[in-house]
Amino acid sequence: MNKTTFYAKCYFNNIKTTIAFRFLSLFSILLFSTYSNAQSYPYTFNVFNEVLFYDGYATTVSDPVPSGILRLNNACYTRKLTDVELSNFGNKLTMNLTIKASCDNYDRIGNVNLAFVPKNSVTYSYNDVERIEIGRYITPFMDKNVQPDEVPYTFTIDNVAQIFKNQQLLTQYDIWVELELFGVPYAANQQIAGCSGRNDVFFGTLDLVTDFDSNLTYGTNFLLPMSFKYLLRNYTINGTDVLGQTTKSITFTLNEDVQNAQLHLITSNHGANSGGEEYVRRTHYINFDNANVLTYTPGGVSCVPYRIYNTQLNCIYYNCSTGQPLPNTNAAWSWNNWCPGNKIPTRIINLGDLAQGTHTFNINVPTAVFNGGQGEFPMSVYLQGETQTLSSNSFAKTTISLSPNPVKDILTINTKDAEVIAVTVFSVTGKKILESTSKSVDFSSLQLGLYLVKIQLSNSETITKKVIKN
Repeated sequence: MNKTTFYAKCYFNNIKTTIAFRFLSLFSILLFSTYSNAQSYPYTFNVFNEVLFYDGYATTVSDPVPSGILRLNNACYTRKLTDVELSNFGNKLTMNLTIKASCDNYDRIGNVNLAFVPKNSVTYSYNDVERIEIGRYITPFMDKNVQPDEVPYTFTIDNVAQIFKNQQLLTQYDIWVELELFGVPYAANQQIAGCSGRNDVFFGTLDLVTDFDSNLTYGTNFLLPMSFKYLLRNYTINGTDVLGQTTKSITFTLNEDVQNAQLHLITSNHGANSGGEEYVRRTHYINFDNANVLTYTPGGVSCVPYRIYNTQLNCIYYNCSTGQPLPNTNAAWSWNNWCPGNKIPTRIINLGDLAQGTHTFNINVPTAVFNGGQGEFPMSVYLQGETQTLSSNSFAKTTISLSPNPVKDILTINTKDAEVIAVTVFSVTGKKILESTSKSVDFSSLQLGLYLVKIQLSNSETITKKVIKN
């Protein structure tokens, strides 16, 4: 292994992911010291200023965007951090986000990501790059005609400052900051004055506030993204390890020891059916290498501090039978998973030192109920720590295609990045239909219809594709 450059290996979303970003300790200390002398702290960098989001279900609008900002879709804006901008960041970092009401008056999920885009790219497609989620939030029920018409969120993300100074990463990739918010205007079109016929939903403003602490020093940083908004749910083969069980394992291999390892985990419950996951709290179990490292139940604390931002009457903050507000006691909120107008916690799990070799992360929510086949737990997790060496390889999403699709007889799996190890074909209900170890799969005996093809590759990646038999 070449220890003078940086190593990275990655897989995406519900696929096992391995990425390592590392930088030399002495170089990092000198680098932070140099920038601290050049830049006055604290320093605020505005990434987005009231960018306007549109109907997440609609075709992407063509309205102009501010210079330097790209609209990847109606629910996602992105902005590249230039080398000069990155040089102004110290070793402490706070993220301040403000969401302002437009024509969506319901609670929606949003998030902020770092996307790693090949160096000097002027644009990219959402599904073609690796990313990590660094903050998630829930909007309040807001009427744009009533004050306050905006809500603030603050995230402490000191660990992200290390990524901004990772020179090995920056030689191959630019860092883009993404702000996501999936809004829907249909209710507001009818319920909010001035919103009839409109498809804009929220405004978003994002500031990064950096500072420098001379007492903080960093060693060789290790970063391993493991999952980005994987939709954990027990009723699809893409949503769980075992149909009927809400569980997901991610196995990865460390090429060397990692010290002071931490998992950064974000989960939130969604699904509006009565008795389902959005309003019923379920205990989550996090295991690492078959040992329990965290047990938690989301929510359960008073949402009253965020009531002020919920300017539209709703049944979360008020008793809908009596019309009275819920009291300011934790007991009154024992049912809730999250508070509209608040951020979703990023749970940091200290693992200590990890040895070189294979490790497994698992999340299990055994009592989860997805009534009517609806709802999910979007899960993002990455591993961060320190290593002693520096190694390198580029990373990119595995290119894979299936042909012909629709298929009549033989389906061929095409990939340049890895060898096919195993193939399993499922019905849409999750029933296993056939298995193969070849890149050519015989569909001739199968009935007409839609199938899911799960492909295991020699680089440990697992990919699931849809195939139509005609």
